[in-house]
Amino acid sequence: MKKFILWLVCTFVIAVTAQAGVVTPQLQDALSSRAPDEDVAVIIKFVDRLDVTKYKDPNRARRRSQMIRELKQKADQTQPLVRARLANSGAKRVRQLWLTNTLAATVRADLVHELAGYPGVESVHHDAEIMLAPDASPGAQPPVGWNLTAIGAPDLWALGFTGQGIVVATMDTGVDLDHPALGPKWRGGSNSWFDPHDEHPDLPIDLSGHGTQTMGIIVAGEAGGQAIGVAPDAQWIAVKLFNDAGGAMVSDVHQGFQWILDPDGDPNTDDAPDVVNNSWGLQNTVNQCDAEFQPDIDTLRAADIAVVFAAGNTGPFPASSISPANNPGSVAVGAVDESGTIYQFSARGPSACDSDIFPKVVAPGVDVMTTGLSFGGILTNPVLATGTSVSAPHLTGGIALLKSAFADAPLVELESAIVGTTQDLGDPGPDNVYGAGLIDLVAAYDLLLTPPSTDTVQIVRLRYFAKRQRLLVKATSDAAPDVTLTLPEYGNVALDYRKRTGIYGKIVEGVLVKPATVTVESSGGGSDTKPVPFGRGGP
Repeated sequence: MKKFILWLVCTFVIAVTAQAGVVTPQLQDALSSRAPDEDVAVIIKFVDRLDVTKYKDPNRARRRSQMIRELKQKADQTQPLVRARLANSGAKRVRQLWLTNTLAATVRADLVHELAGYPGVESVHHDAEIMLAPDASPGAQPPVGWNLTAIGAPDLWALGFTGQGIVVATMDTGVDLDHPALGPKWRGGSNSWFDPHDEHPDLPIDLSGHGTQTMGIIVAGEAGGQAIGVAPDAQWIAVKLFNDAGGAMVSDVHQGFQWILDPDGDPNTDDAPDVVNNSWGLQNTVNQCDAEFQPDIDTLRAADIAVVFAAGNTGPFPASSISPANNPGSVAVGAVDESGTIYQFSARGPSACDSDIFPKVVAPGVDVMTTGLSFGGILTNPVLATGTSVSAPHLTGGIALLKSAFADAPLVELESAIVGTTQDLGDPGPDNVYGAGLIDLVAAYDLLLTPPSTDTVQIVRLRYFAKRQRLLVKATSDAAPDVTLTLPEYGNVALDYRKRTGIYGKIVEGVLVKPATVTVESSGGGSDTKPVPFGRGGP
């Protein structure tokens, strides 16, 4: 029997740390070991960057188009002097990273400080190499499909929602296009595959198997007679983030995120995915906040693209979050086994970036069946995979399922529904082991199925009469008379509706002490709370 190797959460051998000065300490260290005429890879960051939170157009395609055009314009406006100098100096592999208004290039070591001195340059840092770290998959064969049942995916399939019309992306080691459970799901075309290393520029490929495993959990059809993917009718596109040797440069990651927003390079066509899965993390960032990719995450989210990250296999100790999973805007996913117990090495919170609960949610991540390398379509039986690399694709596929059911739902609404309907595990309420809990796609679907309340409640009169020990409450609702208004602090007693005035009212007897505030709640979901003043006389 062939032994399949599982690549767990990918880690960086060299981490990027916070900027300190115009030429960062990491780059200074790299320069110290180089002669003036030796090459060094750098990323040049410019001061002037767009505020991506300003884009509010409810039409997603128009919003993305405007963002892409203006991000490219900003880079074109601020970078010409430096680009000209790079061209004149014989710099190699010059790439414009317009998503973050940076430039990546390989330059002579003696040019670095000159570049840092150009007007508008914020910093120059080392475009360090990052490497993929391997580990092995444990375990015997588990019951078939426990992971899909655990999150409710088959129930949504039964309702007719299988990810149809949705595009998902991964930034990983690639995808095995020859696998019959994955090949037919590729969107196809030049805007559906990106290899920043130019080793395999035309068609998807995966030499390690990690990317094939993560993509399998998201979209694979049947493999070996077993249902594998959460959203089997979604299409996929992919970035081959790591080269054939398992390495990448920091600039390659930026290029990958940039491609995700505009795969075909034309801002007038909306060909970006709905969600991107990232089953990798930065090594040496345990309980640290590395914000290198924060601008990329912010921009994708502003374009309504969900950014899912594996929480990391850096547990079991508290405060073991890693970057970029702990960056605000990343949806970090921890791993649980079939019994709902946290995977031993699943990273724990709180987040080192904002002290928030970490991970955000958990999903199946121990002994999960998925697709492995098929070696030309020959081997199609499932393989077993374990780690938070495996749990993250469950959420990615889950978002695709819900998006196929609610095509017009904005990203924040989908994420809120998922996080707000999880199955609570561990300590009551959100915690830094299980996050909000195990994702429950059926509960999230039910919540999204209920239209958000537009009921506005307003307390229009509120008085406490001490002598008579009475509380007078009058309120209005724009959903009247079809809703009931109640006082939750007083046994949910209902206010009486008066058709002539359109006002709800109630006198509560026997209120011995003046309350500080009173809340009125509507059966339509609205509420209002106001402080209670004393009244004179009595009603």
